[in-house]
Order: sequence, then structure tokens, then C-alpha cells
Amino acid sequence: MRLLSRFFCLFAIFFLVGCARNSSQTWEDVKTAGRYVQRGVDALVGKDYDSRMLTSDEEFVGPSDGEFIPLKDADLKNSLAATDAALPQPKGIPGKKGVPTLDQFYMPPESIRSLFQSVHFETDEHVLREKNEMQSIQQIVAYLKKNPNVYMVIAGHCDERASASYNMALGMRRANYIRGLLVKNGIDLNRLYTVSRGKEDPLVAGHSQDDWKRNRRAEFKIYEKK
Repeated sequence: MRLLSRFFCLFAIFFLVGCARNSSQTWEDVKTAGRYVQRGVDALVGKDYDSRMLTSDEEFVGPSDGEFIPLKDADLKNSLAATDAALPQPKGIPGKKGVPTLDQFYMPPESIRSLFQSVHFETDEHVLREKNEMQSIQQIVAYLKKNPNVYMVIAGHCDERASASYNMALGMRRANYIRGLLVKNGIDLNRLYTVSRGKEDPLVAGHSQDDWKRNRRAEFKIYEKK
């Protein structure tokens, strides 16, 4: 890269000198052009002329942990598309042929609410990473197996960042992922419905890392068919 840098500098010099060899101003222009060319080449290889030694952590200013670049909407819809397609939607349509409407689903009563705790996701992800989150899913599996008349809605939620359409798609992917886990553990897929709330229904209204994490969740509502 240094050889390339020198080549560009020499090119600028010969070009300007060729235009007016006897002008002192031309020589100043040559030096200026050379400096700008050198800076441009150095920038390409990561050299920063404005860098300085920092004396404490407080002096560091850079991207915060909260910043991220989400996938494009098209990328999100296309990723793992085959996996989603392999798991059919419930046969019954909510509100028809004995299937409850989504409005009829309710938060689990206090006596069993601890079994249906919300699970949480990392930024821009739709899979569970924590062991305790997977244990929560196993608790739900155990309850649904013991209570075959219970239907459930899984609602996927996101934090406030990125576009509404992106978060709506991500929320659905999160809900479908949880549904897939339940089906793999033996729960009838026709008892499980999924919806996405995107970023429209935050649990908390703050803007901190902790607030965002609490909002990136999947929540559960149930309906017991008599």
C-alpha cells in the first residue's frame, strides 16, 4: 500500500508540474495535492489522523452497545424460510368451528402464571440463548401435555429500534420459533397460534439496554376449551 501511495503522489506532482512548470504557486499546489492524496490512501488502510491517546475510559466516544444494523426486510423474510414453511399453521381458524377468537385468550391465572413466564431474545435474534429460557419452555410443554384442552397464543415482541415493518416480521419469527420448539416437544400444532406485536406493545417505556431487553420477548395467553 505504501508503494501505491507514492505512485499517487508522484502522479499528482507530474500532472500539476506539467501544467505550469515555472510557477511557484504550482509547487505549493503540488505539495497540497500530495498531502491530500496521502491522507486519502492512509484512510483506505485505516490510518486516522484525528486519533489521540486517551487517558481514561470516560474520554472514549464511539458506537454504544445499543447500536445495531438490522437485516433488510427482505433478508429477514428469506432467512430460514424453509424451516417456517415446514411447520403448517393450525387447521382451525380463530373464531370458527369451535376455535376461540384471539380476544378470548387470556393471561394464565395467578395459580399457574409462573409456568408461563415470558422468554427473551437477544438483539436482532429470534432464538433463545439462555438455559433458564429453555427451562421455561419445558414447563409450558409439561403443562400443555397434562391439559390437552388448553390452547395457546404466542405473541412475539420487539424493542423500539428499527422500522415498524421490520419489527413486525421479527416478532412473528420469534413467535413461530417458540411454536416450533413446542411442536418438537410433542405439542399438537393445532393448539398453538402465533401473532406479532412488533414494537407496538412494549412492556416498559424506557430507552435503556435493560428496557430493550425486557421488551424483546415472547408472551403467552391461553384458552381452556370446555
